[in-house]
Amino acid sequence: MNIPWIVIRGAGIVAFILLAASSIWGLLISTKVLGRTVKAKPVTWFHESLGLAALIATGVHLVALTMDDYIEFGWADVLVPGVASWNSMAVSLGITAFYGLAIVALSFYVKGIIGQRAWRMIHFLAFGTFLGALIHGVMAGTDTGSPAVTAMYAGSALLVGALVTLRVVQQRTTSPGGPSRPDPRIDRRAMATSQAD
Repeated sequence: MNIPWIVIRGAGIVAFILLAASSIWGLLISTKVLGRTVKAKPVTWFHESLGLAALIATGVHLVALTMDDYIEFGWADVLVPGVASWNSMAVSLGITAFYGLAIVALSFYVKGIIGQRAWRMIHFLAFGTFLGALIHGVMAGTDTGSPAVTAMYAGSALLVGALVTLRVVQQRTTSPGGPSRPDPRIDRRAMATSQAD
């Protein structure tokens, strides 16, 4: 039994589950799908904790990769995109997703310094991070053929996609550049004019 190989696979799957959960939870917060049934602070804390847990699980995944004798990854292979000769594109996407996750997860701790606007801009990296991790898992994961893992990838992708679509629609209907709402004063004037005629 190859312990590092089991840890590589397990930590990779756990990291993806935590990242997907953090992404979904963050989108549930921003779309306000949860409504007022939960208080903002604990919900945000849980979102932040999921991101940090995903980062730790990814770290375990990377360390275990360097300990496995089968592919013989070195530190450069797991930390520098494009260095690994094995499945280079998938590995590069995984590394890039790891850095994106680190930036987004750690941004919670500098939010007071960088401000809400910059923090939100950094948070947009989360979408690319999720997508990169998803493609990495599908292309490089040896468990991708498993029905349960395939269902996990497909289900999380559909849910994230649906919530992102909802968020974009909400943004367009509430932003100044979005569809304009009729001015009630103009409507009243038009009605008064038509009634006078």
